[in-house]
Amino acid sequence: QVQLVESGGGSVEAGGSLTLSCAASGYSSSRYYMAWFRQAPGKEREGIATIYQASGTVYADSVKGRFTISQDNTENTLLLQMTSLKPEDTAIYYCAAAPGPRTMSRLFRADTYNYWGQGTQVTVSS
Repeated sequence: QVQLVESGGGSVEAGGSLTLSCAASGYSSSRYYMAWFRQAPGKEREGIATIYQASGTVYADSVKGRFTISQDNTENTLLLQMTSLKPEDTAIYYCAAAPGPRTMSRLFRADTYNYWGQGTQVTVSS
């Protein structure tokens, strides 16, 4: 069974940093498209970063230059390094996975992904 478990969320002041982790099991992450999504209260789930194939990455404009997605295939762990955090980054963050191939233009759509973690809360105070 594919399982994704996020960790590393918490509360931080604006301008601070956090690193989220997603431990994956039940499949080979190197053969999947992996992504981080987030959902703030009253808003739709938003794709923010993906990693695929040979470490190709795509970022949403809202996080470019501030967030970095990476994958440690040996440990089967997905990471999201977040810096220069803003109050608008406050959300529940989810990791997600889908077997390839996937359409590049749809990588930030939630319905692209088959498997989801339970989420971890990130709160950024001003």
